[in-house]
Amino acid sequence: MNAKLSILFYAKRAKTTTDGLVPIYIRVTIDGERIELSTKRYTLPEKWSVEGSCMKGSSAEAKSTNSFLDSLKAKVYDYQQQLIREDEPVNAENMRNKILGIDKRSHMLIGIFQQHNDEIKALIGKDYAAATHVRYETSLKHTEDFLKWKYKVSDIDIRKIDHEFITSYEFYLKSVCNCCQNTTSKYIKNFGKIIRICLASGWLLKNPFINYKSKMVEVERAFLSMEEIETMLNKVFVSDRLNQVKDIFLFSCFTGLAYADVKKLSRKNIAIGVDGERWIYINRTKTDTRSNIPILPLASYLLEKYQDHPQVVNQDKLLPILSNQKMNSYLKEIADACEINKELTFHIARHTFATTVTLSNGVPIESVSKMLGHKNLKTTQHYAKILDLKVSNDMQILREKFGNVPQLKIKQTAGFE
Repeated sequence: MNAKLSILFYAKRAKTTTDGLVPIYIRVTIDGERIELSTKRYTLPEKWSVEGSCMKGSSAEAKSTNSFLDSLKAKVYDYQQQLIREDEPVNAENMRNKILGIDKRSHMLIGIFQQHNDEIKALIGKDYAAATHVRYETSLKHTEDFLKWKYKVSDIDIRKIDHEFITSYEFYLKSVCNCCQNTTSKYIKNFGKIIRICLASGWLLKNPFINYKSKMVEVERAFLSMEEIETMLNKVFVSDRLNQVKDIFLFSCFTGLAYADVKKLSRKNIAIGVDGERWIYINRTKTDTRSNIPILPLASYLLEKYQDHPQVVNQDKLLPILSNQKMNSYLKEIADACEINKELTFHIARHTFATTVTLSNGVPIESVSKMLGHKNLKTTQHYAKILDLKVSNDMQILREKFGNVPQLKIKQTAGFE
């Protein structure tokens, strides 16, 4: 509904100056609300026309003053249209701010997102990992591109973010960016954190995510079987670099440590545990949760194998690890040489520890979860779901238990064959 707006100029005699001049005021009335502001122009009382709301006569002074008042009146109507375009209420407060050049501070999405990312960057190594900053920077770039694609703008007031914005953003990520469901959900989740900041700061009154639902599609996690581990273990390469990558990958298979955690391992992370054996004590780089891992014989052997390696000695590390990119590149060569038909990456070693090495051998899921440094047992349960072999072994025990039960004769019910 359009607001009713009227404009009136008048001479305010109550503020007559010592020179006998009266200031000219503008009165803007919007739906019964008045704004009265000085135009910074003055005139003699007898030269002012109350009926015409302007100066009398055709003198140069009158023409100049009346021309100024006409332009001011036109500006008020322009401000009215601006407020409508900006989807702001056309009321007395907003009109006063427009006339006085006071723009109510708006909170813009990209600015808030960038500030959030800058704060994360400043806390890398303290509260966040470098990868977390990269992830949010990628999310910010997608958000910027979406605004240009959908709204043809470089930024947007966060008050304009609603349910339709979220669903359109999801569509953009899936269609234009060709993201899969899980990747899309992760970017939306990152965006959701920015919205929560706005809500907590009082910049948003309504959560645009209230009626939005996004589900993660469960993905089967690749891992190596015991036969594939043995094949890799027994494979000896001509290249020392390939042997080194293979050994570090196997070390992760028997400790469950992610690449970033293996990379930062040092002597201070090794200590004697409650059982009198050597354990690894480390805070996960990704989540900062504690992982306490007993060192299995193969892992212990690999640590001893590289204890005199120059990189280990000079950098106070436990293993001479390469960059993640190089490790994954060499692992593809190793997979081909070992005839392992899987897209081998370093993170598969962590999956292998959770499945083949521990859960398949009867280690309770609670213990596996603790060693992996998971905050939630549900995260570990993703590994347990794919262990058909473990289910088969468990059911075999049940089969043996019921194997000696005499066959029961089921009495046929009349009408059934």
